[in-house]
Amino acid sequence: MSRSIAVGLGLMEFPFSGAESYWRWIDLCESGGIDSMWQTDRVISREPILECMTTMAALAGRTRRLKFGFNVVSMALRDPVLLAKQCATVDVLSEGRLLPGFGIGSPLAPEWKVLHQDTGSRGRKTDEGLEIVRRLWSEDSVDFEGAHFHLTGASISPKPVQPDFPMWIGGSSDAAIRRTARFGTGWQAGRETPEEVAPVIASIQAAVAEEGRTIDEDHYGAAFPFRFGRVDDPGVERMMEAYRKRTGQDPMRQFVIGDATTIMGRLTEFVDAGASKFILRPAARDDEDMFVQTRRLIEEVLPLVSTRWPRPNQKSGAV
Repeated sequence: MSRSIAVGLGLMEFPFSGAESYWRWIDLCESGGIDSMWQTDRVISREPILECMTTMAALAGRTRRLKFGFNVVSMALRDPVLLAKQCATVDVLSEGRLLPGFGIGSPLAPEWKVLHQDTGSRGRKTDEGLEIVRRLWSEDSVDFEGAHFHLTGASISPKPVQPDFPMWIGGSSDAAIRRTARFGTGWQAGRETPEEVAPVIASIQAAVAEEGRTIDEDHYGAAFPFRFGRVDDPGVERMMEAYRKRTGQDPMRQFVIGDATTIMGRLTEFVDAGASKFILRPAARDDEDMFVQTRRLIEEVLPLVSTRWPRPNQKSGAV
């Protein structure tokens, strides 16, 4: 297999007691061989959730090896010029480690109601915003006349340092597939199962060909919550019920709970479906639980991933 399989970690809620514990966790991930860190975009919440763009800036200063991204920013809730500038700045200061991901956002997210935003226009606003962001990253002067955004002679500097700055797109609807084919350098699944990922990847590949573009076969991703343990562990039922309320879906389809073999089994199913990049979210409730879950992933799963799918120029068994 020529694809390069990589495992990152993601957060939505902030399960830590404070910044000190969070940074110790980030240090563990960096030293332990985790590929990348991902923060869910959420502005309105009663639960503690970090804002994704400021988190990216903080990670740029704290880490030296880890890549990091937001999964995925709700483009329709952001000003595209400011977002393009923020991404470029973080990429420059991190020396090319930002992995930006974009989507329209879930219609169930609280932002739409609280901010009195129209969910029906979020797809069109996202497409306009993506075009603006992409052009600002590569052009010196951008004029744009759309239904939602108007620009005359817009420019940003410095540009991102990555020559082909990533633009990961989320969503599996027909519109999201077309959006990925038009703008994306990669596609990141959300709640899709391996059985659902395979046809989406095939559809994107067909749509990309129609656009006369290419997306590297390495640039298709998947995500799932994981836990070393049992479904009846303390706090797991609450986490699964919160997932059910947030998504309207059965958490048993998404959560992977068991041991290293169980987690490797799900990874293998996704790899067979065409995914290569992974965002795993620890199903953990506090500082100690987060460290236990993360250490076990590093010590028990990453060596198996490295052996099963060695990266180019990597000796089998190395992390």
